[in-house]
Parts: sequence; C-alpha cells; structure tokens
Amino acid sequence: MKTINKVNIKQDPTILLSDSVTDTHTKIKQKKNYLLIGLVLLPILAFIISFSVGRYSIPISTLFDIFYSKLFGLSIHYPDTLLTVLFKVRIPRILAAMMVGAALSVSGATYQGLFKNPMVSSDILGASAGAGFGAAIAILFSFNLIEVQICSFVFGLIAVFLTYFISSAISSEDNGVLTLVLTGMVIAALCSAFISLIKYVGDPYNKLPEITFWLMGGLSSVTTKNVLFMIIPMVFGLVPIILLRWNLNVLSLGEEEARSLGVNTSRLRIIMILCSTLMTAASVSIGGMIGWVGLIIPHLTRMIVGPNYKILLPATILIGSSYLLLVDDVARSLFSMEIPLGILTSLIGAPFFIYLLLKGRRGWI
Repeated sequence: MKTINKVNIKQDPTILLSDSVTDTHTKIKQKKNYLLIGLVLLPILAFIISFSVGRYSIPISTLFDIFYSKLFGLSIHYPDTLLTVLFKVRIPRILAAMMVGAALSVSGATYQGLFKNPMVSSDILGASAGAGFGAAIAILFSFNLIEVQICSFVFGLIAVFLTYFISSAISSEDNGVLTLVLTGMVIAALCSAFISLIKYVGDPYNKLPEITFWLMGGLSSVTTKNVLFMIIPMVFGLVPIILLRWNLNVLSLGEEEARSLGVNTSRLRIIMILCSTLMTAASVSIGGMIGWVGLIIPHLTRMIVGPNYKILLPATILIGSSYLLLVDDVARSLFSMEIPLGILTSLIGAPFFIYLLLKGRRGWI
C-alpha cells in the first residue's frame, strides 16, 4: 500500500498539495466551530455570573435550585427578600442590559455598513439626542417613569424622521448619504441645545440632578414592565435586519454595484434606518444615554469574525449583550454607590477606540 502511494505521488505531485489544502480547510472550519461555540457560551456565562454580582449576592447553586423548583413545581421555601431581589430586580436588570447591549451594537454595525463609515455609531442620525430631549421634557413636567420612557422613545423616533425628511428634501442622488449624516448631526446638536436649555430653566435642587443623572445612563430603575416594553421594538427592529443582513455585504461594494446586483438601495436604507432607530430609541428610553457601545462593539466583533455581515451581525448580538451586561455588573459592584453606566462605557470605549485607530494603519479598521 505504501508503494502505491509513493507511485501515485510521483505520477501526480498535486496529491500532496490537495491533501495540504484539505487539512488547512479542515483546521479553519474547526477554528470557526470553536469560535462559534465560544461566542454562544459567552452571554450564557455572563448571564449566570451576573446573579452572584452585587450588594445582594445570589449563589449559583441557590439560583439553580430556585429555577428547578419553579420549573417542576416543588415546594422549596426561600426568604422573601431573596425571591424579590431575584425576580423583581436582578432578572429584569440582567435582561435589560443584554437587550440594550445587543440593540445598540447591532444598530451601530448596521449604520457602519449602511454608510460605509467605521466612525458611525447608533446615534449618528440623532436618535439618542432626540430620546434624551424627550426624557428631559418629561422629567421637567414631573411625569412618572413609564411616561418618561415613552416620551423618550417617541422623541427619538421624531428626531430620526426629521433627519430623514429634511435630508431627502435638500439632497441629490450624488450626496444623499453625506447629507443624511450631516443633517443627523445638526438635529442631534439642536436636541442637545434644547436639553441644555431645559437643564438651565429646571429646578436646580430637584429637576436638574434628575435630568443629569438620567442622561448619564443606567439600569438601576429597570422593571419587568421596561423589559416587556423593550421586546416589541427589539423584535420589529432586529428581525428585518438579520433577514436582510446579506444586503449590507452587497452595499459595501458601492451604490452602483449594489443596484446592478438587484438591490433596491433606497428601500434598503429606509428599512435599515427605521429598524435601527426603533432599537436605539427603545434602548435610550430605558437605559439613558449609554455611549460607545454601538461604536466599539462592531469593530471588536469585526476583528474576531471578519467583515462578512452574515456572520458579523449575529456575533455582534452575542458580544454586545455580554459586554454591556458585564459592564453593568461592574457598575453596581465596584463601589458602594452605583456608577452611571454611561460613564463606564465611555471610560472603556474611548481608550479602546484609540487602540483601534492606532491599529488601523495595519488595516484593522
């Protein structure tokens, strides 16, 4: 048998080459499988670990016992304080952190592919600033928490709609994307100016601290109602983006090439902007102004899995949800007083983005 192999190799040297190529493909496929398993396990591990983090720590063994007893209807009694913290505080906050992280990350990745610009984030069209303006108005008029979140969500949508309609009215086919981005910057600046005006005229001992703290971002006041409120915009925003994500690969080739391949770029841009805006506005409405997530997570994911949006967007969901959940764990456990989530994401995101810019010379961005 060995003699036959030697003869075959002498007659056809490409056998060695084909075997080498096959081995290489097998190794690459194995690495991708290991990477996929790791990315799927990441949010699961972060979800479990987060229960034992905080001022009221819940051991993982106790957590499994409670879920097991609830699932199979066993009569195992636990302290009321433990059950209250678990089901009314910890679970809603963990789910909200994962949903907000996934929403902001996917929105940022979608905008980066849509505008072919690595500096674009989820608030580029004014959704975050508009949502912040809506929340500031609601706080100024002493609305309750649910009304503040609804007002924030509605104003976030209004800001993006204004951006789109104004840019559509003044742009041409040659500079449509640029005009859209510039209009979004103008609307965001206008909303920020109105927020400053509201802070100036608000009660400095009551309204001003409340508005300022809300704008810093955080999930300390999240309830089960907030999670349920977030589900609808998440589903309506995330599902179309995932189903149409391959179009972002085509769009990266250029406007003309995408149209020649049968992609309706105008309709695609409207759908992607609408879906991303729904998720961004909903995230800001329950979590406040949490920056940098939609900017750095797509870059980090792109470094890990590559630029293919068919893989990039699902991986962004997994990494973004895990990232914000772990940052929230740090925010509520690092000091005796909880750190606003927006401060931590900025402290982590800004140095990391500088690192990305330095590595960008080698083609990492």
